[in-house]
Amino acid sequence: MKQRIYIDTSVFGGFFDKEFAEHTIPLFERIKNNEFTLLYSKVTEDELENAPKKVKELVRGLSAEDTEFLEITEESIDLANEYIAEKVVGQTSLADCLHIALATINLADFLVSWNFKHIVNIQRIRGYNSINIKNGYRQLEIRSPREFENYEDN
Repeated sequence: MKQRIYIDTSVFGGFFDKEFAEHTIPLFERIKNNEFTLLYSKVTEDELENAPKKVKELVRGLSAEDTEFLEITEESIDLANEYIAEKVVGQTSLADCLHIALATINLADFLVSWNFKHIVNIQRIRGYNSINIKNGYRQLEIRSPREFENYEDN
């Protein structure tokens, strides 16, 4: 069974960013090779609305067959608001919390992000997961694209 990965908006932008492309492009190659089921959400779609044309083309180039579109639900809003109420992050991070909540509720194997301030951060990850467990969800693995490189044995 293919792993289900939720990638947030920062990963799409990272494809074209000098600092992040080295690790983002190989992830997208694996996605295009159908190694994963990609979870793509309304939150990401909204955040990419004003993105550069090349980023939008990258999104349009993804295979619909291996992509699952996630709508924002009351359950995801409630969970996102609980992350904020428990002070995992501040009120201005609602979109980040929605990414986490949607990935959690929809049983993503991983959430992949370049957002080290609000998402890929050990203290935040512990906070998100403590709330997930308290609410009967499983823990969410949160990683950067760097951790999805294939290292071949020579």
